[in-house]
Amino acid sequence: MSTHLTNSAVNDDEPFEIQYTIWPADLIGHHFQVNLQILKPHPEGQILQMPAWIPGSYLIRDFSKHIESLEAFAKRGSSLKPLKLERLDNDRWRLPPIDGPVEVNASIYAFDSSVRSAYLDQDRGFFNASSLCLAVVGQTDLPCSLILVPPLQTLKQANDWQVQTTLASAKLDPQGFGFYLARNYDDLLDHPFALGQFQFVRWKAGGVSHTMAIQGCRLEINAKRLAADLQAICNTSIQLFDPKTQKPPFSNYTFLVNALLTGYGGLEHRNSTALICRRDQLPQINATLDESAYREFLGLCSHEYFHAWLVKRIQAKVFQPYHLDRRIHTRLLWLFEGFTSYYDDLLLLRSKRISLKIYLECVANNWNGVLRGAGRHKQSLADSSFDAWTKYYQSDENTPNAVVSYYTKGAILALGLDLLIRHFSQQRKSLDDALRLLWKWHGRTQKGVPEDGLDAIVLVLLGPEFAKPWKEFKARYIFGTEDIPLAEWFDPNFVRVKLKTFSQAEQLKLDFGLSFVDLNGWFKITHVFEGGFAQIAGLAPHDLLISINEQRVTVSRWSQILGQLTLGERIRIRYFRQDIEHEARFVLKMLEPIAQYQLLPSNEKFN
Repeated sequence: MSTHLTNSAVNDDEPFEIQYTIWPADLIGHHFQVNLQILKPHPEGQILQMPAWIPGSYLIRDFSKHIESLEAFAKRGSSLKPLKLERLDNDRWRLPPIDGPVEVNASIYAFDSSVRSAYLDQDRGFFNASSLCLAVVGQTDLPCSLILVPPLQTLKQANDWQVQTTLASAKLDPQGFGFYLARNYDDLLDHPFALGQFQFVRWKAGGVSHTMAIQGCRLEINAKRLAADLQAICNTSIQLFDPKTQKPPFSNYTFLVNALLTGYGGLEHRNSTALICRRDQLPQINATLDESAYREFLGLCSHEYFHAWLVKRIQAKVFQPYHLDRRIHTRLLWLFEGFTSYYDDLLLLRSKRISLKIYLECVANNWNGVLRGAGRHKQSLADSSFDAWTKYYQSDENTPNAVVSYYTKGAILALGLDLLIRHFSQQRKSLDDALRLLWKWHGRTQKGVPEDGLDAIVLVLLGPEFAKPWKEFKARYIFGTEDIPLAEWFDPNFVRVKLKTFSQAEQLKLDFGLSFVDLNGWFKITHVFEGGFAQIAGLAPHDLLISINEQRVTVSRWSQILGQLTLGERIRIRYFRQDIEHEARFVLKMLEPIAQYQLLPSNEKFN
């Protein structure tokens, strides 16, 4: 059955050449109805295409798989004549040759609670246009409109829904439903929509209005604390990129937050970000707050807000324009995501949201995590960036042994480069100055960063004398797989570096080299790390560990059992693999230790 949607907000005398109408039609069945009107389709057969991925998340997701029905009609006055759509592949359809306007109707399933796709139920709606709106190939540079229709008023639970988005509006009702405008298809895709009931936090930073719209919390949000913390973080980010004017490159900014029982992540946009967090990570009135969990949430906000400059405006040249029908490879994700990951916590420190002691603990945890992964010696940061589509975003049980994260090691690299620049310039320059040059050359101008684009930045910043150390830095730590020697590069006047010491039980946890989950009382192995006792014993991911030396293993007893073992002891392990019992025996002997570090402040002036 086709559904033809209309809205009085549209001026039929001056229709847009491309117009989308989106209706949250079936809250219980989780379906959006989408109507696309094309005023001037290509006369030889207009091609329609659904994006295969969304910018900022480097994985082919094939959003077309959620299209349940697709119909096309030729418009002749008030009448509609069915047209046959030719299926070209999984993402593309072709209309027959036609002279005159066309209407296309789609029913799209939406039950992905991530920040990348679309979701609809009785409590909330959310969508990125990349999940709902077919591109009109050859006309994506044209202005387009989007009409958002409210749910049926008979659905009482949706009567008081509001709309939150940063897409430009033309004519809206008091709740935000109505007529929106986009400069082109790319602009349309860069403004996610959230529908439902919200708690709001508002503040100004750089003289610009900021809003956080939160869904999913039953308790009242502590808006006063959130506003103070976020204002400080946003102001610090703005001042970093533009210390003279202290103005951001947007006229408003919105954080769209979906609070769930479990979940964490975000996706950046030019004037907004979509975030997922746990409810216990948010400060709520009359509820105990885990400060470390709240710090993680602030770090997420800091990270995605930073992307409004680095990623959304300072872009890799290969992403100009985005081609959403194919993979686009770059070796620069260590710069875009790694530098952002370095600054997200550093800006919490600079904005006085965390202490120097906590900041250094965060750095040490990230550094130690990188050093524990065997993948760091098999994959360079440049290759990690290039292979994001097939390795990082399609992780499996062997990922820690084969892959290094351009987020975490990229952040350590950014710190190392910052220390190197400071030392080379005798504290006159820092990575901040390199970012400001990136903003001046590539952000304000919108000229994409070429694959070797950082070369010119650092050489202008530090002069030709830096060419040799920079070439060596790149070869060893960006295109090579050497460990970044932070222990040698920290200035002892500011930071003391100590090797961490562990109890025997703690060391055995590291040496066993596995991660696990509880599966209905069973100890299920999820990862086996290269070179650890688990690999030596022949254990593998998905095995169910039964016992060690006749003692039953459970998640709750794991530490206790390890604490009873001693070096030189013969170990007998029993486990199930594919419901067949196996046994392994080996001697618990000392392994080559993996260096793990502790960072302590020498004084409070590190910045």
